[in-house]
Amino acid sequence: MTAHTETGTATPAGEPQGRFWTPGDQVLWRYRGNGTDAVHIARPVTVVRDDADLLAVWMAPNTPVVRPVIADGTPVHREPLATRYVRPRATRVEKWWGAGVLKLARPGEPWSVWLFWDQEWRFRSWYVNLEEPLRRWSAGVDSEDHFLDISVHQDRSWRWLDEDEFAQAQADGLMTAALAARVRQAGWRAVRVIEAWGPPFSDHWQDWRPDPRWPVPALPADWDRPADGAGHAAGGRFGVRPARRSA
Repeated sequence: MTAHTETGTATPAGEPQGRFWTPGDQVLWRYRGNGTDAVHIARPVTVVRDDADLLAVWMAPNTPVVRPVIADGTPVHREPLATRYVRPRATRVEKWWGAGVLKLARPGEPWSVWLFWDQEWRFRSWYVNLEEPLRRWSAGVDSEDHFLDISVHQDRSWRWLDEDEFAQAQADGLMTAALAARVRQAGWRAVRVIEAWGPPFSDHWQDWRPDPRWPVPALPADWDRPADGAGHAAGGRFGVRPARRSA
């Protein structure tokens, strides 16, 4: 891969105001809890591409990640839906199980697109994660998940995912009716991209492979620290060394 360090200018949220990260840099991809500034998901990732059009990152197998859990240790997905969003929560560090994930996000877009493979690099599917547009800071990007998602298959068919969670979040007061309407509208915009087979679905990212020299990133001890001012490159207080880069 080729190092890329263009200089940006003042831009909307989600776009860099300083230099772009370089392929091989390690950053954090984080999510805040809904309706709070507290980070409850943190994933160390390696930058694949970063420019004015796209941020692409790789989350390697066995990456240490922060996940939310119910306060008694129950995994969130095993908690009954009726109480899933009202019971007290905690966080836990675990290794990412299964194959890695490639994440793609365009500046200012209210979703990111994730690619999944099996262990033998057989491509499985795309996943559209509806969320707040990413906000960059010195050590990575932050967002807030919007519950509703879309699965996209190799035959270009698609289906909504987690509509029950989307409805429950509204019932539990985690989303206003106005926000839920905006999220659904964003989902339909994403569907139009899917049905037109526009980028990134048409960009053959399913054929991409990570640089085998990239190490699995470590989880920094201050993974939950408040985001500082946007517009800085990776490094500095992040405290994680960049992966070795190819020429």
